[in-house]
Amino acid sequence: MRVLTDHWRKRHRQAGTVLLIAIFIVALLSAVVMGILEVSTLDIQIMQNQVYAAEARMTALAGLNDAVAQLRLDSEWDDGFSDKTFNGGTYSVTIKQGDIEAAGTSSQGFTCVVSAEYTAFFLSPPHEIRLGALRINED
Repeated sequence: MRVLTDHWRKRHRQAGTVLLIAIFIVALLSAVVMGILEVSTLDIQIMQNQVYAAEARMTALAGLNDAVAQLRLDSEWDDGFSDKTFNGGTYSVTIKQGDIEAAGTSSQGFTCVVSAEYTAFFLSPPHEIRLGALRINED
């Protein structure tokens, strides 16, 4: 009878050890999965931020192109634009003494400022507009 009891205790201890190892492995795997999910979530957020920033940059460039089109028609034009809608976002443009500044805002609220020097040629429309020193997000 004592042999059976000792055998049962030995098997019981082994089962307890196996259970502890299994719990440790499950906890370890859970931590690894949580880490991978966290990294994936951050990667997705970074990608979305890059897309929204590119959208703001393209919106600002659309404002710059719109201003150039107006300057081709009237080289003295300096009214600019305010909150003009483009692709779900908006842009505003200011013209000052040979400088165009276009500020674009994406649909998600990201902003970008693009500015360029310009020179107008020809006395009658369409005027030739030459851009130089394109600056993006510079103060």
